[in-house]
Amino acid sequence: MDNITKDVKKRKIEYWQVIAVIMAVYDMIVIHFAYFFALWARHDFIYSTIRDDFLYRYLHFITPYSLVCIGVFAAFKLYRSVWRFASYTELIRTIEACAVTSLGHIVLISLLMGRMPVSYHILGAILQFVLVLGIRFSYRLIILVRTRQARPDENASRVMLIGAGSAGRMILRDIINAEKVTDRVVCIIDDNPNKWGRFMDGIPIVGGRDDILLSVEKYKVDKIFFAIPSASIDEKREILNICSETDCELKQLPGMYQFVLGQITASAMKKVSVEDLLGRDPIKADLKEVFEFINGKTVLVTGGGGSIGSELCKQIAAHDPKQLIIFDVYENNAYEIELELKEKYPELDIETLIGSVRDSRRMFQIFETYRPDIVYHAAAHKHVPLMEDSPNEAIKNNAIGTYKTAYAAMVNGCKRFVLISTDKAVNPTNIMGASKRLCEMIIQSFDAKIKEGKADELMQLFTHEGEENADKDGTGTVFKDIKTEFVAVRFGNVLGSNGSVIPLFKKQIAKGGPVTVTHPDIIRYFMTIPEAVSLVMLAGTYAKGGEIFVLDMGSPVKIDTLARNLIKLSGYKPDVDIKIEYTGLRPGEKLYEEKLMAEEGLKKTANKLIHVGCPIPFDSDEFLRKLDVLMQRAYANSDNIRELVADMVSTYNYKKEDK
Repeated sequence: MDNITKDVKKRKIEYWQVIAVIMAVYDMIVIHFAYFFALWARHDFIYSTIRDDFLYRYLHFITPYSLVCIGVFAAFKLYRSVWRFASYTELIRTIEACAVTSLGHIVLISLLMGRMPVSYHILGAILQFVLVLGIRFSYRLIILVRTRQARPDENASRVMLIGAGSAGRMILRDIINAEKVTDRVVCIIDDNPNKWGRFMDGIPIVGGRDDILLSVEKYKVDKIFFAIPSASIDEKREILNICSETDCELKQLPGMYQFVLGQITASAMKKVSVEDLLGRDPIKADLKEVFEFINGKTVLVTGGGGSIGSELCKQIAAHDPKQLIIFDVYENNAYEIELELKEKYPELDIETLIGSVRDSRRMFQIFETYRPDIVYHAAAHKHVPLMEDSPNEAIKNNAIGTYKTAYAAMVNGCKRFVLISTDKAVNPTNIMGASKRLCEMIIQSFDAKIKEGKADELMQLFTHEGEENADKDGTGTVFKDIKTEFVAVRFGNVLGSNGSVIPLFKKQIAKGGPVTVTHPDIIRYFMTIPEAVSLVMLAGTYAKGGEIFVLDMGSPVKIDTLARNLIKLSGYKPDVDIKIEYTGLRPGEKLYEEKLMAEEGLKKTANKLIHVGCPIPFDSDEFLRKLDVLMQRAYANSDNIRELVADMVSTYNYKKEDK
């Protein structure tokens, strides 16, 4: 029974095959007609004056010739094309097929039957081509006309298209040919004056970027599509900033890659993000150096489930490490990034471990078991207002957690330890920033002691004596020949990260507002998560020990401007559709962040946007003694923890009366 069913399926005639037979019959008819008409026209359209020998040759040659044409047309796939979407390719095939058959007609009839009038050959070939091509493209023309006539223009969004080049034309035609009509292009903007006043597929090219605002009002534009994949960062930013002054929804092409692959459609357009309006070019990392550094090594990422940590894991996984260890205190995030990486890199050796950097026994267990070559320390409490309410937790997790992790790395043969710091560590006004400055000082202390050959003077901090004691035999052998290089990387605010203002603003906009900004003049430096992670990776390759790497993040951005742009990009009017409320500076918050302390100075690296801050000298021995006291007070949940931190971090702007 199954065999019978298969045979029936094999014998089933498809709809396109029926159409192909009809087209073949049509071609035979028009070929007969074309050459008869040519012969008839040659004799002034008087049938009785046609010479008998010409008529005889025509009648005995035309049918076999038409059958040959069917075979040639089939060879050129003229019966398999979807003519509803006929394009340049089908046109070329039809020209080639008709050229071959027409030349064959001249040669064969002359050799087999005898000479025919020159006008017969010329007019016959032209008519054959016109009639064969016409029926095929007329179907597309009819569909196109019917589609345009049926367009519900009154319901479609009115679109301004920026870019009258190849990408713009592809977007325009995709919108025109769409079966489900949601958009209608009403005008086109292009900076080439030669195109102004002309039309593309019936749509006027009305001017350059200076005409955007006027044209939006004139043509009642609802959406703006940016379709110039070759535009430079500065050009793109300038045009998008002009567009952001309108109330239109903004969309753009994903990038040049999609244009090269021909993947340009209206549905592929993505919303313009606030990152596209930042005042600087993206940071470009030298991935070759990173690959050589990561390849074949065991890498540990603490806080690997967080926004920075998870992006670190993604980029590390792409550089063929020997093993990737994801360490986080929150199991859900760690599990999520583990699943993503295992799906994308099934051959990669991934270990996902749960624990806290505050637990020295757990940290020693991990380092002794896996012996990581490189550590990216991203685990930290980063939320400024919450840490102001829980200052001891900031010290326990950030400062003491960093010390315990760094110590375990040092005595277990780790080659490179990269601390992720923040610009809030510069002249900190809050305990979170001060705790991260402590982390930087810890890293600098480790580096100084190792270079002096005095690693044994780095005390091991305990909240409980136990099996994690590094110098178990009391000989000090474990501290000999230590090569670990410690480095810190100082970041600004990361767009889209946990705790960033962008997700908060988006949630507030989705609820209809208000959008809360602490102060109308507050400014911040911003970078994207991939950029931040690229800097971490580069720090690992550039490090020689003790450096604090600093990114030149360009001009700072006003948070108020950021909020207003985000509201506009969401299709609303600031202070009309979505209100902006100023809530006042939070505890420990300052109007601006600094990237570097004035005393540190800057040195250049191979990347012109990445600098190295020269370490500020301080007494490491005194610092380490105070750190032990600080740990004891933090675990005792002391009320005067800020005073102790201020005594250790001279740049911490803390006044007792303010608390």
